[in-house]
Amino acid sequence: MSFGSLGEFLSALESRGDLVRVKTAVSRDLEVTEVTQRVLRADGPALLFENVTGSSLPVVTNLLGSFRRIALALGEESVEKVAEKVERLVHLRPPAGILGAVRDLSGTIETLSTLRSLAPKRVRSAPCQEVEETTVDLDRLPILKCWPKDAGRTVTFPVVVTKDPETGESHTGIYRLQQYGRDTLGMHFQVHRVGANNFRKWAARGEKMPVAAAIGMDPATVFSGLAPVPEGISNFVFAGFLRDQPVELVPAKSVDLDVPANAEIVLEGYVDPVERVVEGPFGDHTGYYSAPEPFPVFHVTRVTHRSHPVYLTTVTGKPPTEDAILGKAVERVFRPVVRLVLPEIVDMNLPVAGLFINVGIVSIRKSYPDHPRKVMHALWGLGQMMFVRYLVVVDEDVDVHDLSEVLYRVGLQADPERDLELSHGPVDQLSISNPVPNLGAKVGIDATRKRPEDGFPRPWPEEIRSDPAASAAAERAVRDDPVLARLLSRPRP
Repeated sequence: MSFGSLGEFLSALESRGDLVRVKTAVSRDLEVTEVTQRVLRADGPALLFENVTGSSLPVVTNLLGSFRRIALALGEESVEKVAEKVERLVHLRPPAGILGAVRDLSGTIETLSTLRSLAPKRVRSAPCQEVEETTVDLDRLPILKCWPKDAGRTVTFPVVVTKDPETGESHTGIYRLQQYGRDTLGMHFQVHRVGANNFRKWAARGEKMPVAAAIGMDPATVFSGLAPVPEGISNFVFAGFLRDQPVELVPAKSVDLDVPANAEIVLEGYVDPVERVVEGPFGDHTGYYSAPEPFPVFHVTRVTHRSHPVYLTTVTGKPPTEDAILGKAVERVFRPVVRLVLPEIVDMNLPVAGLFINVGIVSIRKSYPDHPRKVMHALWGLGQMMFVRYLVVVDEDVDVHDLSEVLYRVGLQADPERDLELSHGPVDQLSISNPVPNLGAKVGIDATRKRPEDGFPRPWPEEIRSDPAASAAAERAVRDDPVLARLLSRPRP
């Protein structure tokens, strides 16, 4: 099942009992955040606030705050099924030889035809332009103030559309937009993001950069906006792939950009190449307030929206939060892309507690001396994996999602003198422990078993393993003895 708009997805969630309408009056300042966080931590449903003080628009939060809703949003039974779909795509390759051609050509042609059919479809009119406002007043929107020391209200879930002035290629990303006034917002482009790179190109030309921020779309397009889609691949094409139907785009009214036709609200305008205003502090996913910094200013010159729009937003903060759950889903969905570059990787885990970009654990098929170090440096050079501060490499038979097992392997199999790989490079702009912003140290830990070819002088001991016959006997005893069966069925303390 695919969804063509936010409204379609909300209807599906409500029919499944996974959306609750909140009719009580709730303030957009702090109160929506507090209710949302309590419901998310209870693994609760999406929330539709119908009575938000200060605005006439309803507000949706916690839309993708569970794996079950993310899987439904992407048309699969589970997030792992979405990953399998991506894996089939990344393993698409030209058939090798005559036998390969006979075997693979029909499937390759079919897949390529499918991808071509999922390219964005351009339309002349759209729901997102049912109403056009030339007099901009952002105060009409239920923009949230999430935390007590936030510098102001902030648009937290916009899909921001920019364009490379050299290639004309559009890009979408989710960047927070702090409200400064009735028609101005802070454009929080982090320095490593594609949107910031596009801005630098426009600024080098001395030209204003056209920008559109779409709020509230079908969930696949929202997910694609935050996904680390490789440069050169359109986020809209990837969204079409995820939802099995092309994304409809419509020309914006006042800027030379195409915007999602099914959006609830679209903010159009420009970013000046020179102007800067201090943005922040803002309660971020680190659990700390971000430092106030000067950022470019987004001047909103036009607002279009549906006749009865819904305002989609999210809350960031110390996990668990919606963006933390989304980050974990992105890790699982894009694991096949990482394995395409590094096929020796068996599995990977970017733990929620490590904020996804601070701690990484990978298991590999170790084939030669210092193989783990090769993997470390390759990952540090791969897209947003460059931000990982602590990278642990274990053997292929280790469950990277069992943190107790991983800690056991690190403590037992990694020697601090010879198994630590120290490096230095880019870190996330919101990282707080590095003395210089954007630059910091990293450490890789080789927690694999050591072998003579690794230069390990001692014999590596044999691990304790259960005897197969004894294990089978124990299974029979548990099955046949009611007392043992009851004892071993109790939940662990």
